[in-house]
Amino acid sequence: MPKLFFIEPIPDMLTDFGITLIFCTIVCEISILISNWLDHKLPWIEHSRKRFVIETLLNFVAVLGILFIIFSIYSYYVPEAGMHSVLTDSKYIQETREIMQQFLITLMVTFLVMVINTGNSILLKWKNTAVRAAESDRIAMEAELQSLKLQLDPHFVFNNLSVLSELILRDQQLGYEYAENFTKIYRYMLVNSKKNIIHLEEEIKFLNAYIFLLKQRVGEGLIFEIDIDRQQYLNSLPPLTLQLLVENAMKHNKTSKSDPLHLKIYTNTEHSIVIENNFNPLETNTPSSGIGLENIARRYRLLGAAKPEIFQDDKTFKVTVPLIELK
Repeated sequence: MPKLFFIEPIPDMLTDFGITLIFCTIVCEISILISNWLDHKLPWIEHSRKRFVIETLLNFVAVLGILFIIFSIYSYYVPEAGMHSVLTDSKYIQETREIMQQFLITLMVTFLVMVINTGNSILLKWKNTAVRAAESDRIAMEAELQSLKLQLDPHFVFNNLSVLSELILRDQQLGYEYAENFTKIYRYMLVNSKKNIIHLEEEIKFLNAYIFLLKQRVGEGLIFEIDIDRQQYLNSLPPLTLQLLVENAMKHNKTSKSDPLHLKIYTNTEHSIVIENNFNPLETNTPSSGIGLENIARRYRLLGAAKPEIFQDDKTFKVTVPLIELK
């Protein structure tokens, strides 16, 4: 009734406007709360029909409840406005019509808020999914680049070929074994560098080949202790994880015969694999970029698994990597 509204006294108009604003705010907030609560219980993507029916019913009940509370308070403080007051039939009909109009308008506002909030929620989920997909591709690329760096690093190739040529001249059988392990490393990288996860058993086989090459190059400056529970072999982890952690330890610690690097790789009772080394930093150690460790942490985060834990004191550096149990 616009013309009736605008002929009311200004204080009454402001009062009605304020009450309407408060009422709409309450309705909007409750509708948003209902939607946020149902996001955890009934996501739109998995339960679209059920979600629509339940959210509609909850909003309907909420609007009824709000209107009942408001009219109860209004009737209490303004008794003459109650439906039980002495009203003529025409006034009764008019009051009833206005109440129904207000109820329908409130429902329309509520459902408009529900539609806007739902659209925003779906758009946000789509955006997050797109961002996660882009980040996943970027992490996979970084993992591949880490392996390519080792494959194409001229120093790595030169060092291994130099060792291989020396072994062939000194011990042909050992040279043959060295070449076999060298081949296993490259084959593993080419086949598995783009995978998200791989069985621990396959990663250990690759690591053993990698360790064989390292020990022929470094000799007694590198000591490995490996104790893996075979029951964990079918659990998984991102490929090249162990190689990156071994490489990280060698990069920042001494590996001399008089001051060797001790590397322990073992599983614990918490379905994790631990890579631990004595902390013996190089005297001219360059600051770490953290790319290897950050790469591993981000891949675990994208997989929805517990993140690796890093421990360091004056004597020990240790990384605990969770194993992923496939269901």
